[in-house]
Amino acid sequence: MSAMSRRKLLKGGLVAAAGLSGLALADRIAARYGLIPPDGGGVFGPGETLTYASQRLLTRHSLAREFSRGQISKAPFANAVAPPIDAFKRLQADGFRDWKLSVDGLVARPMSFSLDDLKHLPSRSQITQVICEEGWSYIAEWIGTPLVEILNVAGLLPHARYVVYVSMEPDTWESIDMNDALHPQTLVTYAMNDGDLPVGFGGPLRLRLPRQLGYKSVKYITRVTATDDLKRFGNGFGSAAADAGYAWYAGIRHPRTSNKLLTAACRDRGRRDRMSRPA
Repeated sequence: MSAMSRRKLLKGGLVAAAGLSGLALADRIAARYGLIPPDGGGVFGPGETLTYASQRLLTRHSLAREFSRGQISKAPFANAVAPPIDAFKRLQADGFRDWKLSVDGLVARPMSFSLDDLKHLPSRSQITQVICEEGWSYIAEWIGTPLVEILNVAGLLPHARYVVYVSMEPDTWESIDMNDALHPQTLVTYAMNDGDLPVGFGGPLRLRLPRQLGYKSVKYITRVTATDDLKRFGNGFGSAAADAGYAWYAGIRHPRTSNKLLTAACRDRGRRDRMSRPA
């Protein structure tokens, strides 16, 4: 059977299983093809699995919508963050010259990058929309280095399946699969709207992931770890947000989806009751 026929069969099986409320069947099909997300257990597990598997099959190579400069929001909204810790303030006082991004795990050459190092790697600019699970959004220009360029320099090993990225904010970290890690729109951003990335928007470094909801675009990142297993991180659900009850995979359904539908999707994929998660 060809790869395309197998893919069509799998897509059809997942859709049919969902239509028949056979989430358990969809879960088994997804497991066969390695499409179970790290938070695929517990009460919401089958639904999380169906969402993740379906989007990976239907939108694996899709691009988030990009906008014109005239559509950039006049007053973008900076979500509230905790006051910076002392270590952050010391780095900020020196213009972040000593800020480092460490890259480790399943790479041939573990290393660290300064902001200047990153700015000498290939860069990309994109005007995309930040869509929050709370229902608000804004459009901005983001400038940075594609994550794939950083992983290539470090020598990503072929058995890596996920990338974990960690913030200087205490207890703040996320992860993505290799499909998103290697996607051309996944950027380690250091600039916004033609200026340095403001602290309120995650400066000096933020991982920007426009194909997923805003909480996946973690601010103040200091470390990137390639791994083949997320069970040893946190509670094993793939991120601090998932440990707290959010979905690990927060994909936006389609780049052409209307704002109304996106807002509804934000509300639908908001916080889950953490009591519903396995301990």
